[in-house]
Amino acid sequence: MSLVIPDVIEEACATRQALERLGSKWRILLVYALLAGPQRHSELRRRVPGVTQKMLTETLRGMESDGLVARRVLKESAPQHVEYALTPLGRTLQEPLAAICAWATANPPGR
Repeated sequence: MSLVIPDVIEEACATRQALERLGSKWRILLVYALLAGPQRHSELRRRVPGVTQKMLTETLRGMESDGLVARRVLKESAPQHVEYALTPLGRTLQEPLAAICAWATANPPGR
């Protein structure tokens, strides 16, 4: 099996589109956090240091529209309680991210 190198420079390239969808550091960190299971907004905010409430909300909404995260309302009345979980599509990122972690461990900065 030969390695296919996509033309990521082309806007229509599926690999480029995937990189653009996952290019945000917050998306990747949220995927890692949600691999542990469903969590509420406040839990995610504590688990991902540095993310603002606004950025967390925007990122989760984008991930939901991309089909990576499912939002479930636990309590309808105010204050509303919502939980986020990876979808089956979102969970497919576990293996590629594990490969990146392995690469990063084997090739630390400044080496």
